[in-house]
Amino acid sequence: MATDSAGRVTPGGAAPGHGPAGEGPEAGAGPTHDGRTLRFGEIEDSDVERVVALWDACGLTRPWNDPRLDIAQARTGATSTVLVARRGQDVVATVMTGVDGHRGWVYYLAVAPAEQGHGIGAAMLERGERWLAAAGARKVQLMVRDGNPAAEFYEARGYEVQRVAVLGRWLA
Repeated sequence: MATDSAGRVTPGGAAPGHGPAGEGPEAGAGPTHDGRTLRFGEIEDSDVERVVALWDACGLTRPWNDPRLDIAQARTGATSTVLVARRGQDVVATVMTGVDGHRGWVYYLAVAPAEQGHGIGAAMLERGERWLAAAGARKVQLMVRDGNPAAEFYEARGYEVQRVAVLGRWLA
């Protein structure tokens, strides 16, 4: 696992956002269903409000979870990141990833409603998985709220329901 000067994990040995196009999960570009190019990379300061708006549009935010704080924590952690897909200045997809030691976790996989159903979500998930693998994760996990139809998306990509209960407690 490589890191940059700030200690952030940099899959493939490249500094975040500086890998050759098409190499490493944090870099590259590709055409979309309408022929326009998407650019993939790590979140930048100028993306934060666009990302929060996307998460709101996709129903991923909750009143008790400040998405800006989640973004800030992922960006400052040495074992986490937020990856985005951009079309021009628009952020059309995201995935937040983090490693807890041997498991990788996926959070906030979002695709703009108008862009759904064209493979962008699968491309973001794949980039997130590659980032996690490069950071040393041996298994990827995620949580899907009960009743969320996105569970079918993940199951179609090989994710299986784990027979565990997730328990939680607020510390702050």
